[in-house]
Amino acid sequence: MTRRHLAFACEGAQLIGTLDEAASDTGLLLVSGGNEVRAGAWGGQAQLAARIAAEGFPVFRFDRRGVGDSTGENRGFRHSAADIAAALAAFRAACPHLARVVALGNCDAASALMLAQGAGADALVLCNPWTIESDDAAPPPAALRDHYRQRLADPRALLRLLTGKVSPARLLASLRDALRKPPPPTSLAQDMAAGIAAYAGPVRFLLAGRDRTAQAFAATWPGNDARCITCAGATHSFVEADARDWLAEQVLGALRG
Repeated sequence: MTRRHLAFACEGAQLIGTLDEAASDTGLLLVSGGNEVRAGAWGGQAQLAARIAAEGFPVFRFDRRGVGDSTGENRGFRHSAADIAAALAAFRAACPHLARVVALGNCDAASALMLAQGAGADALVLCNPWTIESDDAAPPPAALRDHYRQRLADPRALLRLLTGKVSPARLLASLRDALRKPPPPTSLAQDMAAGIAAYAGPVRFLLAGRDRTAQAFAATWPGNDARCITCAGATHSFVEADARDWLAEQVLGALRG
């Protein structure tokens, strides 16, 4: 595998990308979430890129404007459609043999791809899409129920409850919140749903079972959507060894599909 770096333009800014070369005519475009650089959380995207390229598929990842090595103003994921489209064009230019590109995004990178109606990619892998409008939003009821399931299985937590080290009033308030109905979809979630409804290509939603972001998404998304697949023990960035393997297999399945 050969890894090389290249620069490309996006609306007057210079973006930097990294290409892991391989022979297949299907490639993977990795879109970073949040303000993460293209290596990803704990180097996860760089590691995933190397793994996928070793299976024969070229992988391109990039820093959007104002992030990492790229110049320009960072306007956030809601305004990153041009960055994704420019990266996709640069990927195709660097690998002229490509016939098909699968785009992968985690968290608000998945949201960005949905808002952009796929941004020109041929297929999408969307991990833990971000639907929360504000940082101080209450945890979704599903997240609270999952929290209490774990706490009730922990003998130390039960001991704290029995010895009076847990406030009964706070506990009752949290239990009440855990039993409430899911909130209605946010305007962001509605815009994302409209964007993906206008997309004609295949889609996989990959959800980490222990992630609040994934639980918030699932609470307002149709429960019968067969495109949603959950890795029960995974956290947000799929850092667990079995979750990393699961994610890689899901991505390879999309590439081979």
